This record gives sequence, C-alpha cells and structure tokens, in this order.
Amino acid sequence: SLTLIQYRMNTMLLSIHWNPNPELFNLFGISIRYYGLLWAVGIFFAYMVVHYQYRDKKIEEKKFDPLFFYCFFGILIGARLGHCLFYAPGYYLSHFWEMILPIKFMPDGNWKFTGYEGLASHGGTLGLIIALWLYCRKTKLHYMDVLDMIAVATPITACFIRLANLMNSEIIGKPSDVPWAFVFERVKEYGANGEILPAIPRHPGQLYEAIAYLILFFIMIYLYKNYSKKLHRGFFFGFCLTYIFTFRFFIEFLKENQEDFENSMMFNMGQWLSVPFIIIGVYFMFFYDKKKKKIA
Repeated sequence: SLTLIQYRMNTMLLSIHWNPNPELFNLFGISIRYYGLLWAVGIFFAYMVVHYQYRDKKIEEKKFDPLFFYCFFGILIGARLGHCLFYAPGYYLSHFWEMILPIKFMPDGNWKFTGYEGLASHGGTLGLIIALWLYCRKTKLHYMDVLDMIAVATPITACFIRLANLMNSEIIGKPSDVPWAFVFERVKEYGANGEILPAIPRHPGQLYEAIAYLILFFIMIYLYKNYSKKLHRGFFFGFCLTYIFTFRFFIEFLKENQEDFENSMMFNMGQWLSVPFIIIGVYFMFFYDKKKKKIA
C-alpha cells in the first residue's frame, strides 16, 4: 500500500544504510574477506591476553606454545560442525564434503572456494572446551586453570566475530524504527508475489552483541587484575559462559531466525542451545571448587 511505502521511505531516510563489500581483496582467484580477517584479529588479541596470563602465573613457555593450535582448531571444527548439525543437518549430511571443506559443489559438477560459510558460536564453545581438555592432558596443567585463563580472553574474540557478521550483513535483526537501525541493502526481501521489496531498517543485532562482549572483556580484565587471587577456581569460566549466553538468549528476541524451521519453535535454536551453557556457567561461577584453596 501507499502508506506502507511511505513508512518504509521515511524510516529508511533516518537509518544507517549498510552495504560494505564483504571482500577485502582477491588474491589469485581466492577471496580474502573481512569475515576471515576479523576472526583472525579476534584470535590474535585473545592469544596476547592468554600469553600475558601465562607469564603472570610463571607457567613455562613451552607449555604455552601448543595452546594456539588446540584453540584454533577446536573453535573452527566445533563452530563448523555446530552450524552444519544444529542448523542444517538435512543438507550437510547429504553434502558431507561441504561440511568438511571450504568449498561448494555446483550443479554442473564443478566447485568453487567459498570459505566456511556458516559457523555456530555454541559449537565453537563446545569444540574449544574439548580441545582444551586434550591440551591439558598433554601439558599436565589443571584443566580449570586453563579454562579460566581462556575465559578472560574469550570476549574480545567474540566481539570481533560479531563485527565479522556485521561486515557480512548476516544474522540480521528484526525490523525496527530506532534511530540507529541499519538498512542491510545486501539482504533481499520479497513480497507476496515474489517481487523484491526495498530493504527495511533493522536492529543491528551483531553490533549489540559486539558491544556487550567488549564490555565483558573490560570487566574480565578488571577482575583478573584486581581479584584473580581472591576468586575461586572456575569463576572466570563460569562468569564468561553465564554472561555471554544469557545475553545471547535475550538478544535472539531482536534477531531474525536463521532457519525456517525455527519459526514454529517457542524459542529458536540459538536460545535452546544457550540454556545448557548458562546452567553450566552458573554452577562454575557460584558452586564449583568454592571451598577449596585456589592454586595460582
């Protein structure tokens, strides 16, 4: 209707039009994207923070050296499998190699390099926890001490991952008329007859999460610098899980569902997957090892 078109035009004029090219540059036919770059920057900052903690705790350097590889592959494998198995199992179980390799097979039999299009934070978290368990078996470090150190650094990586989603114009928010709403021009919207509609202003859910995780990072650094010897073992791990996944649960109400099957659910997949992590976080934050002496 004319009224709807006028409303769309008025709100679009007051919004932020967002249409960055997700490709930073192309190198010999391989696309280098902001998504991958921001992931790398987030992991680099986490690496620096954890390295500082190892030195602060006088843990020998040779035990730190393999940590990056355990974390990197744990997060990547877990995040990829999490997306494929939680959100699109029907497709990926019948396209197994696309789940493992960063390629997409075309109908004509050819393939193209796409990178890993689809990574799930819940799977990445689970993959990291398992990888750190393997790392601690090798290095003989206390598992919870390592989880606590990783938890201090995790929010900065989570921040950059959500900025990567923003650059990709993915995981978009629901329609909104707030002054800071984003018009994601790369996202196609269709009318009842299949016609392409003008993009409408939406909540920048990715930016909300990035800001929330950046705040958590500063809180973590403050707590570590001032209270790390007073807080019980497991507190940082529990606080990180509780904060991130509680925020994730509620921010989902402002975000569009990622898959159609979620539209019939009371809570979407991201919310259901957040609940176990919140319960685990509360346990470690308030109950685990609280009466035992903390070993620095």
